[in-house]
Amino acid sequence: MPTSLICPDCDAEYAAGPDEPWRCTCGHALEFAAEPHPNGNPLPLSQLNTTEGLWTFFEFLPIEKHVSFHEGFTPLVDAPEWDAQFKLEYVFPTGSFKDRGATTTLSRAVELGVEKVIEDSSGNAGAAIATYAARAGIEADIYVPADVKQSKLMAIQRVGARPVRVEGTREDVTAACLDAVEGGEGWYASHAWNPAFFAGTMTFAFEVAAQRGWTVPDAVVLPLGHGTLFLGAYRGFKRLNDAGIVDGMPRLLGAQAAGYAPIVSALGGKASNDEGPNDIADGIQIAEPARGTQILEAIEATDGDAIALGSDPVETALDRLHLNGFYVEPTCAVAPAALRRYREEGVLDPTDDVVVPLTGSGLKTM
Repeated sequence: MPTSLICPDCDAEYAAGPDEPWRCTCGHALEFAAEPHPNGNPLPLSQLNTTEGLWTFFEFLPIEKHVSFHEGFTPLVDAPEWDAQFKLEYVFPTGSFKDRGATTTLSRAVELGVEKVIEDSSGNAGAAIATYAARAGIEADIYVPADVKQSKLMAIQRVGARPVRVEGTREDVTAACLDAVEGGEGWYASHAWNPAFFAGTMTFAFEVAAQRGWTVPDAVVLPLGHGTLFLGAYRGFKRLNDAGIVDGMPRLLGAQAAGYAPIVSALGGKASNDEGPNDIADGIQIAEPARGTQILEAIEATDGDAIALGSDPVETALDRLHLNGFYVEPTCAVAPAALRRYREEGVLDPTDDVVVPLTGSGLKTM
């Protein structure tokens, strides 16, 4: 039976079903009422059967696998020029880490008997939800900005989903999408609100730990918009630490785009240059993250931080990534650029062991 939902703020509980709410009546994001916490010693990576991809960790997931391309276990490679390891999240079926959440979200939709999903996205999440909806045989409407990149628009259209282009800001796109959800037009497969999405993104942490012999790095530097990977990483590493599978938590260091940096502002920081809003990192141009409070709590719990970068350092990092064979999209370069800044400012020591996810493919910038 599908797991019910609960509000961690007011303790209200909601039965699982296609008509379940997308958030609590008190306004707080919902979570699963039951979260599996397996015990015991994990197998070394050499003995793990990873043919099921991220679903290898099914014992940690409150969802059964129904919709999958066997995605996951993306490569973790050395990046000597950055003195870090890069996790190549851009090699997923739709070219971004958002497939982690799409496989679990659409599997949840199948469990609930959902007939149509609705999502709002700047591109990557929409392409992922549309693709996995097609795999599930579920209808999908994807609300996107009117100026969405053509490659991402085509990724939505070609799998049979209906893109709904909305003029205005990213917040206007969400508002239009929520009007449709509240009007009963479909189940909200939101990468920002739906707990099923975060169940998928937390597998990032499981994979990193397994690929490192069940150890964690000193720090992970991640792009930060709605925080779907940031919070997923926090939840995953915390789950492993609470189960005694790893010893300790990595520091989680966020990278936001200047002009769209509410987490940095909440921490009392500011953009690291004064050249105006970062217009190239379109994937993290989020002014009001749905789970902003949770992001701040994760930063505090891990002795983390967040900084905002303008376009120049991101473009420099993007060129450097491409020249080293990492063909990623511009938003993806924010985290490597932030890694350099964190080291320059002494937040990270030169000897710190750091993992950076490369989140989206450059093939999606056409």
